[in-house]
Amino acid sequence: MTDKVNIRNSIDTIVFDLDGTLLNTLEDLTDSVNHAMRQFRLPEHTIEEIRTFVGNGAAKLIERAIPQDTEHGSYEEILDAFRQHYQEHCEEKTGPYEGVLKMLEQLHGAGYRMAIVSNKPDGAVKQLYGKYFAAWVQSAIGEHPGAGKKPAPDMVCQALAELNADAAHAVYVGDSEVDLQTAANVPMPCISVLWGFRTKEELLAAGAADLHMIRTPQELPAYLRRLEQAE
Repeated sequence: MTDKVNIRNSIDTIVFDLDGTLLNTLEDLTDSVNHAMRQFRLPEHTIEEIRTFVGNGAAKLIERAIPQDTEHGSYEEILDAFRQHYQEHCEEKTGPYEGVLKMLEQLHGAGYRMAIVSNKPDGAVKQLYGKYFAAWVQSAIGEHPGAGKKPAPDMVCQALAELNADAAHAVYVGDSEVDLQTAANVPMPCISVLWGFRTKEELLAAGAADLHMIRTPQELPAYLRRLEQAE
């Protein structure tokens, strides 16, 4: 998928996914899903199961979490229970992956414009952005009315507009097949991270290029520097 859009050497803007890329949110997401499951006497899920459910926003997460024979009328109530619990508890076990804050500091110092785009509800995105990333990242956008969720390009295009940036000089950094699809839909290149919610094998199967994968946050600044030096 990334092979269709070449990574250029004139990158000045980076758009990051949030969950699985900058923040490890999996435990808090699991706790909130299971809170909703318990409230409606539905089966709970392991953290590994939740890992496979995330990536397409809260509505799809709950759709995947509830049994297929659950009464349709209960769906919105279960989703509301999840959202309310997660809004109140989204910071309890969540934190940046090791090396992420140093990476952002280095990129900011190098002059890159940066944004965060997530399928997480906009309120939670801005709450976490304010706590961890506002010193270095200029924009943070989550799911909100009037914009399609990823893999639709809407929120990424909104972030680029807020940064007065051009997709032709930007890269997208994410950890999932949704991120690959989103970048392709803009279109812009995607750098896939290997510390998040998907394995290397899952990313390769989704169309990621081995050349455009990084194993640690510390690799991204050097990766981008090499692009600037290549001609």
